Amino acid sequence: MNFYDTYGTNSRVTARIAQLELARRDERIFSVEDDLGLPEVAFDKEFPERYVQAGIAEADQLGIAVGLAMRGNVPFVNTFAAFATMRACEQLRLDIAYNQANVKIIGYYAGLSGGYAGPTHHSIEDIAVTRAIPGITVLSPADAYEAYRAVFAAAEHDGPVYIRASRSDTPAVHDTEAPFVIGRAIRLRDGGDVTIIATGCLMVANALRAADALATWGIAARVIDMHTLKPLDDQAVLEAAADTGLIATYEDHSVVGGLGSAVAAVVLDGHPVPVLPFGVRDEFCSRTAEYAEMVMDYDFGPRSVAEVIRRRLEAGR
Repeated sequence: MNFYDTYGTNSRVTARIAQLELARRDERIFSVEDDLGLPEVAFDKEFPERYVQAGIAEADQLGIAVGLAMRGNVPFVNTFAAFATMRACEQLRLDIAYNQANVKIIGYYAGLSGGYAGPTHHSIEDIAVTRAIPGITVLSPADAYEAYRAVFAAAEHDGPVYIRASRSDTPAVHDTEAPFVIGRAIRLRDGGDVTIIATGCLMVANALRAADALATWGIAARVIDMHTLKPLDDQAVLEAAADTGLIATYEDHSVVGGLGSAVAAVVLDGHPVPVLPFGVRDEFCSRTAEYAEMVMDYDFGPRSVAEVIRRRLEAGR
């Protein structure tokens, strides 16, 4: 049986399974929860002495994690992405980042994956927030397998790490041989006409779908999984700019301050080419639906992305 048959296709689940497996190997691993635990991944039952239930108090939750880290432990904070980066932003900035505390934060319900949860729980600003805070490594896995690998990579990394995770099941992108190296993007498809740089669950899969649509019009798209938002793989971005002359960024996040902004800054400095950002426009997401439907409702479904790219190429970039 392969990874997905065993573990499923939900990054929220596989990120927790990875923590439990890490805890079996390393007694420094702690889980700090905020009333968001999964009964099917019973960290609290197996390691009650290394499990902290902070309740609905995210600022306290991050403070507890800092205390654990300062005593040589490796705490994983499990909470909503929106609450970790908004409600507890001061603790994230001053307690964790300023002190370079070895805390790993997993933000669930990232992007629009909360579906019907509404704008309070959708997290379309978290990449911008965490990228702006000095010293935080920011990871945005493409699927359940990559989320699993990201947790192991975060545990090995010395310093604060923020990992985005989806609430919903999302398509598998990688096989179980795919490497995961912080700061090194993965090229999933070659093409010379345009590059789609995508990040996150569903978005990388949608980038491949957009590339399929472009192929029907004779357009060859390179697709890159940019699973690390900070540090960004500048080399992969500049190679794409030089080779294809047009870049589209694709993210489940506001187009303000996320992947598109990061890529545009690299391109502007190193090899100026047009950058088309696809994501949530500058608005709150008050319309709700299932995850994949919401992406289309906010007009960055794969077909919409492909059509905009096609029109841009036909217009001569």
